[in-house]
Amino acid sequence: MKAIVMTAIGGPDVLALHDQEDRKPGPGEVLVRVAAAGVNFMDIGVRRGMAWSDMALPRTLGVEGAGQVLAVGEGVSMFRAGDRVAWVYAPGSYAEQIVIPADALVAVPDGIDDRTAAGVMMQGLTASHFTTDFYPVQQGDVALIHAAAGGLGLLMTQIIKLRGGRVIGRVSHESKISVAMAAGADHVIVDRDGNFAEEVLRLTDGVGVDVVYDGSGPVTFDGSLASLRRAGTFCWYGPVLGGPGALDIMSLPKSIKIGYAVFMDHVHTPDLLRQHTARLFDWITSGALTVHIGGIYPLADAARAHTDIESRTSTGKLILVP
Repeated sequence: MKAIVMTAIGGPDVLALHDQEDRKPGPGEVLVRVAAAGVNFMDIGVRRGMAWSDMALPRTLGVEGAGQVLAVGEGVSMFRAGDRVAWVYAPGSYAEQIVIPADALVAVPDGIDDRTAAGVMMQGLTASHFTTDFYPVQQGDVALIHAAAGGLGLLMTQIIKLRGGRVIGRVSHESKISVAMAAGADHVIVDRDGNFAEEVLRLTDGVGVDVVYDGSGPVTFDGSLASLRRAGTFCWYGPVLGGPGALDIMSLPKSIKIGYAVFMDHVHTPDLLRQHTARLFDWITSGALTVHIGGIYPLADAARAHTDIESRTSTGKLILVP
């Protein structure tokens, strides 16, 4: 069985395709043949040494994917060999096979292909958490979405539009405007240096937006603050690009509310995982939600996928195929 491992902490060059021993599922576990694995910024953080520091090297990367059940362990009754499944947090997903706790799996409907299922799990559940739980978007709300042409930004845009909101998207390059607009963004701002707040205020007649979704690192933090209306909500996420540093809570302007959103709080039980995933799958099946696959790479080319996502040249979701 082949898998992508990181041999050291560092850049994409530390990723290598290794042979590993085949595993068997233990009690409560399921052996899955991986058909598609999602690439996430979380994987970049692991590779840079920002997470999983307690795991010995070499480490198999990846946490998300979809595939087919090969075997089940003792006590597993929900799944059987041949079932199609997907998952959102199972370390070691950049591989041909993986053993996963049954409680971490969801069934994939027949009408959804493996790459779409793999592509919607982490970013789809994150988008769901941000827009329906952390800040439940209401009819008429205006949201500012950073990295609006990325996989998460495109899904958030669509869900906000489903809920009756308006979207101002920020992208890093003119070539990404059409992608963000196709997802439903009402306005798109091109900005690389954090100089977007004045345009956001112009587009909102000086009022500001109801909510900002910002995972773009320190460079956008002050602009996001300035873009909010009075008592607006700041959803901060994505530790890979760094945080804003120490904050004096008494210096926060306009009575805003600020928080760090983590998708696992949305799916912290198996029932919630399956409930929220089923809603995403229903939206996809009905045509209300589209997963934009921006790049498909052979498993062996994981380093190239990491280079592309870090360079910010990609759009949508990147997928590895064993």
